[in-house]
Amino acid sequence: MSKPEGITPSQTAGPYFAFALTSPRYGYQLLLSNDLVTPDTVGDPIRIEGRIFDGDGNVVPDAFVELWQADGSGRYSGKGDRPNTTFKGFGRCETDAAGAYGFRTVKPGPVPGPDGLDQAPHIDVSVFARGVLNRLFTRIYFEGEPANAADAILGLVPPERRRTLIARREGAADGVPRYVFDIRLQGKDETVFFEA
Repeated sequence: MSKPEGITPSQTAGPYFAFALTSPRYGYQLLLSNDLVTPDTVGDPIRIEGRIFDGDGNVVPDAFVELWQADGSGRYSGKGDRPNTTFKGFGRCETDAAGAYGFRTVKPGPVPGPDGLDQAPHIDVSVFARGVLNRLFTRIYFEGEPANAADAILGLVPPERRRTLIARREGAADGVPRYVFDIRLQGKDETVFFEA
């Protein structure tokens, strides 16, 4: 058997990666929702909204975003030494034709960091999209949050790139503060992504 010559093409995940993960509009049951708030959730409700853009500045209409976060007291659902058993802390939302996504959640409280100090309130984000072989990881921090200045993880990011991790507060939606966090997969103002 002879070896193939030259470089073999890589394969992207394609549109089928969403099987059983997205909404009924594709004929599948929604397994998780973009509404993380329940009546007994601890924390101040907020909306997180944004759009996903590719390297050419075009919207990505067939991606999805996952969030994982602590509640308003800094407790994760069923994890660690101070678990919260009521707050889901995890949600998923697909982008629409305009590349937009949105979540109803609560502003997270500070959680312990790798250095033993509290981290600034943040939300962990995963992005799945066409052409992306492995999901991308980033974080959402909040505009005007005093703890951002001392956050160990945010401090690792070059100062000129930190703004790509900061959600802007822009008015209200559904009677709660609205934060906008656009995700740019490549190109100018590319969002900072972290290794898993």
